[in-house]
Amino acid sequence: MTEARTAEGVSTDQLAFFSDLHPPSSDFRRDVLEGLAATPKTIPPKYFYDRRGSALFDDITDTPEYYVMRTELALLDRISDEIAKRAGPGAVVIEPGSGSSTKIDKLLGSLDDPAAYVGLDISKDHLLAACEDLSRRWPSLKIGAICADFTRHVDLHDMPIPEGRRLVFFPGSTIGNFEPDEARELLKGIRDWLRPEDGFLIGVDRVKPRGVLEAAYDDAGGVTADFNLNLLTRINRELDGTIDTAAFEHRSIWNDAKSRIEMHLVATRDMDFTVSEQAFTMTKGETIHTENSHKFTVASFQALARSAGLEPVADWSDDDSYFTLHWLECGAEAW
Repeated sequence: MTEARTAEGVSTDQLAFFSDLHPPSSDFRRDVLEGLAATPKTIPPKYFYDRRGSALFDDITDTPEYYVMRTELALLDRISDEIAKRAGPGAVVIEPGSGSSTKIDKLLGSLDDPAAYVGLDISKDHLLAACEDLSRRWPSLKIGAICADFTRHVDLHDMPIPEGRRLVFFPGSTIGNFEPDEARELLKGIRDWLRPEDGFLIGVDRVKPRGVLEAAYDDAGGVTADFNLNLLTRINRELDGTIDTAAFEHRSIWNDAKSRIEMHLVATRDMDFTVSEQAFTMTKGETIHTENSHKFTVASFQALARSAGLEPVADWSDDDSYFTLHWLECGAEAW
């Protein structure tokens, strides 16, 4: 039998289905040049994740200061019976953004005989690798993959998704990386995937003491600093940049007015540099804004969810109130 492959030669033989919606690829060069020419300067955080950046992020999750991963995993363990009861037998798990194998294994292991898993991701190679790896660990599970940009509208109505109650799983604190209007649009898009009996389990990072937050994004070992600065190394390597990476420092700050942690790269001296033969100037103290991570109270996130047409049904937090998992279902129409 001939093995099924994508045009890039990636095997799809182990999957129940693979749908490629051909999402437009990001333009690293354009986004960097536009961001460095803007005032203030900014670069989208999605460009952190080259090979080294991805490895550094994994290291961040193991630092003592970064509470998100271990807190969420412990919470998933604690509420596993409640999640299984709400999802019911034969659930179809849909995950926008193929993330941590540890988290999805923990969720699937808590459910009552889950019927299927469907991963969505903009990166075809990452998506297929994650789904095929999952198929080896869960050989009796039907596994499908959809290559799509889930931050834009994705219509699942014509997709060959197996029958069963859907459980959309969006762990971590990814929702906090979006501006409020963007987060609302993302949640509205996910609401369109849900039928009245379906559920949506989403991880949300909480507002907490400023010192805890700033330490989580500026660990004593300097892993987060290396992660942030690696973005400049990537620009130099891939876009023929002449940036003196030693002339920048990592900074994380709590913006109380916007309830978010901001990550910046701060110039420690005046400098000139080029990227793709385009010239730029920075003055000492000027920053490149690289990431936002919005934090929520239970009430503020529930208000956001309701504005997107999602009804909060249950929520679970750790003992320190650092992190919350919310169970949402279809509610009234979005505002």
